[in-house]
Amino acid sequence: MAKILLKKLKESLISVLPVTVIVLVLALTGPLTGLVHLETVEIVSFAVSAVLLILGIGLFNLGADLAMTPMGEHVGAGLTKSKKLSVLILVCFVMGVLITVAEPDLSVLANQVKEIMPGGETAGKILLTVTVGLGVGIFLVLAVVKIAFKKDLSTLLMFFYMMLFAVCAILLENGKSGLLPLGFDAGGVTTGPITVPFIMALGVGISSTIGGRNANENSFGLIAMCSIGPIIAVMLLSISTKGDLGAYDFTQYSITEYLGGNFGELIFDKITEVITALGLVVLFFIILQFLVLKLPKQKLLQIGVGIIYTFLGLVIFLVAVTVGFMPVGFKLGLQLAEHPAVLVVFGFVLGMVVVLAEPAVHVLNKQVEGVTGGGVKKIEMLVALSVAVGISIGLAMIRMIFKFSILYILIPGYLISLGLSFFVPKIYTAIAFDSGGVASGPLTSSFILPLVIGACATVLDEYSIYGFAFGVVALVAMMPLITIQALGFKAVMSEKVRQKIIMKRILSADDEQIIYFS
Repeated sequence: MAKILLKKLKESLISVLPVTVIVLVLALTGPLTGLVHLETVEIVSFAVSAVLLILGIGLFNLGADLAMTPMGEHVGAGLTKSKKLSVLILVCFVMGVLITVAEPDLSVLANQVKEIMPGGETAGKILLTVTVGLGVGIFLVLAVVKIAFKKDLSTLLMFFYMMLFAVCAILLENGKSGLLPLGFDAGGVTTGPITVPFIMALGVGISSTIGGRNANENSFGLIAMCSIGPIIAVMLLSISTKGDLGAYDFTQYSITEYLGGNFGELIFDKITEVITALGLVVLFFIILQFLVLKLPKQKLLQIGVGIIYTFLGLVIFLVAVTVGFMPVGFKLGLQLAEHPAVLVVFGFVLGMVVVLAEPAVHVLNKQVEGVTGGGVKKIEMLVALSVAVGISIGLAMIRMIFKFSILYILIPGYLISLGLSFFVPKIYTAIAFDSGGVASGPLTSSFILPLVIGACATVLDEYSIYGFAFGVVALVAMMPLITIQALGFKAVMSEKVRQKIIMKRILSADDEQIIYFS
């Protein structure tokens, strides 16, 4: 176990180091370049948080391998073998809701927008979290039904995205255009470090049992479906929110808010949050174990150890991003916004490396390479995702500077991605739409979003945050849909060119080179 943990820590070190180095170099050279100025306590806090982040991601990845992934596979395979579709649907709905409620990046987003939700403060946060959970639960059921009845993913995606933009029109008609970015962000934050390992493994377990000849293809696409439900659900909820979005509360990005006497309270809050979220998932799994699964004690022991690692990793991760990454990201945004060109370039570079630190990305890449038999390599996926996220954050900065609607980017982007789905192998479409949800994980909502909010506070004002700062998570989730499918399109065209060259050589061969058999 120690060797495996050491391997995971090395992987997380490689993931977090680029982001840390970029920010520290910028902070330390700031007084010379005049771009940024961070206090010593902020730099030290960020550096310590980076170390904790490495530890947290390493522990979480080990926990995902030992607990979340096996839980998903066993639930999927065990329930499908019972051949009771109604039971499978019910369990998937409940697990979809509970897993989403346990998602840390959803908690981060909910904390930042709870004031404008119906009920406000605690009630608003709970309402938003439950609404997103219901959206995931319903669409996870639809994804399972898709596998069971062998339905085409591209057709379903086309239908539900048409429904999504119809709801957009309703929001616009009701004068709630400022809440559109928040609705799209909700779809990105739901697919994070807890949701992805479980739901992807659930898909593998179900498709291996009832997926038929296209089991590999059917094992993907669940994340894609589960990213649509929360967007529609939050947009419907947004119709009932108060029209006046009000001034944004920036106190949550103050580093003094969490240091000193409040630090112990922060740790306690995160421990309580993770215990509550994971506890619901574990409790439901235990019920399934007694009623359906009947797993051996050895396997249960492994899952139990994995849950402990997952718990420790998530607590450390959340404390690290709250204390070090959110305040520093916000302040960097405030200061870099005075240099718009630098802000766009910094956003692009940061986006390329920040995706490396997302735990769920590595879970996806590993499963993709395994399911496709090496046809889609991890390094290809990682490079494609890095470029896509870099472009998306650069676009988010440009949108904020020039103050135009996020729909000017999202509508053409989704049209291109849905159009590509008709020209590439279906497995690439499923992988691409899964990648979109995975790329927008906890660091996006806890570092990139505060960065854009800080920039927005400088370029615009505090009343424009919801309309122009939010939406960056949605852009991060959209761009991989195009880039991954572009990889598939390139592979298809390369194969066609190769076949054409081979046929041309055969047809142009001299008769003397042909051997006749009598």
